[in-house]
Amino acid sequence: MKSKQSPKIVPLNKEQHKNIKVRDLTSFEHLQSTHMLPVTAHEFARLGAEYPIVFVKNTDTNELQAVALLSLKVGENLFVNEVNKWRGVFVPGCLGNHPFMLSPSNNNKDQLTVALVEDSPQVDEAEGNALFAEDGEETEYLKARKEALVSYLESDRLTKVFTKTLNELELLTAKNITVNVGAEKVNINGLYIIDEKKLGELPEEKFADFRKRGFLPVIYAQLGSLHQLSKLAKLQAERPASSTVEVSQAS
Repeated sequence: MKSKQSPKIVPLNKEQHKNIKVRDLTSFEHLQSTHMLPVTAHEFARLGAEYPIVFVKNTDTNELQAVALLSLKVGENLFVNEVNKWRGVFVPGCLGNHPFMLSPSNNNKDQLTVALVEDSPQVDEAEGNALFAEDGEETEYLKARKEALVSYLESDRLTKVFTKTLNELELLTAKNITVNVGAEKVNINGLYIIDEKKLGELPEEKFADFRKRGFLPVIYAQLGSLHQLSKLAKLQAERPASSTVEVSQAS
C-alpha cells in the first residue's frame, strides 16, 4: 500500500505567496479516515450535543488530550457523507484553521509563526480568498484567519491546563466502553473519561475553585456528551459490522 505523503507546510511569506488564494472549506474528503479530532474546552458545550468527548494519550507527548470521537472504528469517519460533506451541525474548531497553522519559527523554536499547507486542495492561484493585496499588504481575510489561529491557540493552552489539572487530581480514569451496534457489541479501549464518583468526593474548596475557574460547565458537558455514543452506534450500524475496536492514540 502506498504510504500517505506528509503535507507540505511552509512559513507564510508575502513574496512567495503573493498570488496564492485560499478557497473556503467545502469538501471533507481528506478526513474520511479520521476517527477523532482534537477539541478545546470552549467547544465542549456545543460539541457535546453531537459527539462523544473523551481523552486519549497523545503519542508525541504522552499527555492526555481532549478529542471528539467521530467513529467507533479506527480509520473511519461517520460524519463525512457520501459526497464528502460534514453530517454534523457544529464542525470542530480545529478544522476551521486549515490550511493555516502555527509552527515553530526557523530562527527561534520558542516563537510561533503562521504557516501554510501549500499542497492543500484549498490552496490555489486561480480562485479563492487572496492573502495579500497588490501592494503586499495583508488582506482582511488573512488578518481574520491569523486572529482565529491565535484565538484557537489560547483555547488549546487553557484546555491543556484544564486536562492537566484533572489528571493531577486523578479525576481522569481509563475506561473500556462496550456499545451495542445492531446485533454486535463493540468494545472501545484506550479512552479516559472524568470519574463522576471522584468528582463528587472532591473537597469543597477544590470544588469551589473549579467553579471559579469555569471548569464545572466543561466537566458536565464532557460527561453529558457520552450519551452521543448511542448516536455513533446508530451511524455505525449503517456500516458493515465490526468487531472489537482499539482506539488508537492521538497524534
